[in-house]
Amino acid sequence: MGELLLIRHGETAWSRTGQYGGRTDLPLTNEGAAAGRALRPLLARRHVVAAFTSPLSSTVQTAELAGLPDVKPDPDLLEWDYGGYEGMTEEQIRAARPGWDLWRDGVIGGEGQAGETLRQVAARADAVLDQVRPLLRDGDVAIIGHGHLQRVLATRWLGLDPSAARMLSHPQTGTVSALAYEHEEPVVSAWNVLP
Repeated sequence: MGELLLIRHGETAWSRTGQYGGRTDLPLTNEGAAAGRALRPLLARRHVVAAFTSPLSSTVQTAELAGLPDVKPDPDLLEWDYGGYEGMTEEQIRAARPGWDLWRDGVIGGEGQAGETLRQVAARADAVLDQVRPLLRDGDVAIIGHGHLQRVLATRWLGLDPSAARMLSHPQTGTVSALAYEHEEPVVSAWNVLP
């Protein structure tokens, strides 16, 4: 049985500054491109039978630089739609909403963009897991995506409520996490590992 490899895209301008970027399509910085290339040797040692990305350029570029062939974009792998918080930092949000917590309080709607609830994000994560679980019989599956969605994927893999994602550290850019089975039970076998 293979492992589900969760690869966070390389650095973008907003990941560097801590801005919430759910649907804004940002390219990799030079450092982000270097992080994508650094993934290549690690992934070359794995038997990756399928790879999926968010449709955003940061994930597609990371997959290309990491040497993953035949990568399929999947809109269910988009980051949480932050609605009116898109482009803001946590400090800016908390200035308007003291004590705000994404996992507890969610997002607010914005002009033309309502945002998503945690349950909606979890439903997308469940759809992704339903798609990739059968593929793991043949080897590893790589998902190149975004930090909050990866945390939700991990909790849903474990069969936990999506709010449990608050207990996982936010993956750094250019890192790999792995979800696997141990004694036929789902486990997190690695988290937030630099190549």
